[in-house]
Amino acid sequence: MKVPFVDLKSQYLEIKNDIDTAIENVINETAFIGGNYVKIFKEDFQNAYGVKHCIPVANGTDAIYIVLKMLGIGEGDEVITSANSWISTSETISQTGAKPVFVDIDPIYYTIDPSKIEDKITPRTKAIIPVHLYGQMADITSIEAICKSYNLYLIEDCAQSHFSSLNGIKAGLTGIASTFSFYPGKNLGAYGDAGCILTNNSELAEKMTMFSNHGALTKHNHLIEGINSRLDGLQAAILSVKLPYLHDWTEARIANAKKYYEGLIGIGDLQLPKVRPSSKHTYHLYVIKTKNRDALKVFLESHGVETAIHYPVALPLMPAYSRFGADAQEYPVGSDHVNKILSLPMYPELSDEQMNYIIKLIRSFYADLAC
Repeated sequence: MKVPFVDLKSQYLEIKNDIDTAIENVINETAFIGGNYVKIFKEDFQNAYGVKHCIPVANGTDAIYIVLKMLGIGEGDEVITSANSWISTSETISQTGAKPVFVDIDPIYYTIDPSKIEDKITPRTKAIIPVHLYGQMADITSIEAICKSYNLYLIEDCAQSHFSSLNGIKAGLTGIASTFSFYPGKNLGAYGDAGCILTNNSELAEKMTMFSNHGALTKHNHLIEGINSRLDGLQAAILSVKLPYLHDWTEARIANAKKYYEGLIGIGDLQLPKVRPSSKHTYHLYVIKTKNRDALKVFLESHGVETAIHYPVALPLMPAYSRFGADAQEYPVGSDHVNKILSLPMYPELSDEQMNYIIKLIRSFYADLAC
């Protein structure tokens, strides 16, 4: 049996007629940049989230950069973020001229550890960007309290956590702004790059809208210099088709996580994902931990099961950040974490047959180890 890590074609086939019609409508109306389809998705997403403003942009990376720039963060400033994430979170900080400052992760939930944040705050610190990783929300309550105490901006990176929640509050609704990616493999994914920013701050929303559109709110009226970061009509139309399905797809992910848990609990040294109390984990990824990670990965892939590692190197230890001279001992949890994590296939369309096959293989692997 072959089990891909993600099966985007299966999802497409389920809603093929609606997707094809949406694409055809955009082409027929030549609504490729701006236009009604972008407006519809913007309104649909902000209403679904219960927020005042949604600013559609070209991708989730631009979303972070735009927020930082429009908050006035730049040369000489510092922004705190997680040591374990995708590089887009930290590279956008550098692109503004500011310095990314990394904080180790919580050993249980894998998100930034609030107890280690205050040691990294200096007079130059301007913001904290927690990453709601794998579908699991960071401890946003504790982080918000730190931000208020030190008068720092709180910016939420929700690229992997669409509609995750903690204490009934959705990811993205606590900070001054939040950023989302609609990369194809995300829980809500386009058929190319796409992203957005959410905020309840009207003044900031206007600045970000302007900056993402060459510094103009109306054509040829450039109030500032900006960048070109616009969600295109095709992606907007596709996302509008998918958005009504997202709740059911999320529940399917949660159900699949439960099947993994029931089939793998107590097996070998496997550590299965833990869910933060009073939270909703939306399982963008299902990440297990084991000291036998590399051997298990080879074994699964030799039997047709595709896996991945998110992410194999802690950010401060990447060559891109060698200028900071970081040492693995500064990030003991994150440095150990990257050597043990393995992401199993996780998507709504996973069948019981596929999941039973994966579970059977993993149990077989550990049975052989015990012999």
